[in-house]
Amino acid sequence: MLEQLLQLDFALFQLLNEQWHNGFFDAVLPFWRSQYFWGPLYLFFMVFMLYHYHPKTVLGISAFLLLTFFLSDQLSAGVIKNLIPRLRPCRTPELAETVRLLVPCGSGKSFVSAHATNHFAIAVYVGLMFRHQFKWLLPVLLVWAASIAYAQVYVGLHFPADVLGGAVLGMVIGGLVGRFAKAWLGKRGINF
Repeated sequence: MLEQLLQLDFALFQLLNEQWHNGFFDAVLPFWRSQYFWGPLYLFFMVFMLYHYHPKTVLGISAFLLLTFFLSDQLSAGVIKNLIPRLRPCRTPELAETVRLLVPCGSGKSFVSAHATNHFAIAVYVGLMFRHQFKWLLPVLLVWAASIAYAQVYVGLHFPADVLGGAVLGMVIGGLVGRFAKAWLGKRGINF
């Protein structure tokens, strides 16, 4: 069963990375998945919060946002990747001749994708924290996180199962921290 799933994962990777490509995505997705693109967007979010919410609220939300990122990054990159030493597609001998690598390969392991874990964790956390003010925000952030996860496969760094595993892990972390943060902040009179 596991062997069949791995074969399906390889086949899906080859479809997304080697066959379904175009010049536009080749130019955009390497930048889209980089911190030079999403970093300023997250900074804009922080400035938006500072402008629209009480500093005590911003501090509380930001502290739990940092906790969300810390947990998602450490669990994905620090724990799971060491427990499951799967090679990246760009380091997999069977794919060496065919993988389309659009960014430097990196030396790390592949499962789970830390990019996917982190972005899905942040998406769910922020979406939960602001679900009453901005009902549309969670679906938009999930699409955003999914686009970054897709880009990781497209540029040749991860298999689809890597980003799927990262997405599930990130959503669980973001959901748990978000629920805890709402309760903890609410008990301290920080409502928004």
